[in-house]
Amino acid sequence: MAKLIVNGEAQEVQLPVTVADVIRENNVAQPEMVSVQVNEEFVDREEFATFQLNDGDEIDFLYFMGGGAFHFQK
Repeated sequence: MAKLIVNGEAQEVQLPVTVADVIRENNVAQPEMVSVQVNEEFVDREEFATFQLNDGDEIDFLYFMGGGAFHFQK
C-alpha cells in the first residue's frame, strides 16, 4: 500500500494508480471541470489517465470559478 495526501487528507492506495483513478475513487464533482496539481505542479488533463502517482505524492483538486456581475432590476 502507498500513502497519498489528497486535498490535505491521507489516503492509502494500491499502486499503480493514476490521477484519473484518484478522481474516480474520490467521487470528484464535475471531473470535467477540475484541475489537478501533484506536488504543486499542474497535470495536463490529457495526462490524467496515464499520469502515475507515487507513494507520498500530494494531490489537490482545484476548481477555477469565473466572476461576474449581478444586476438586480425591480
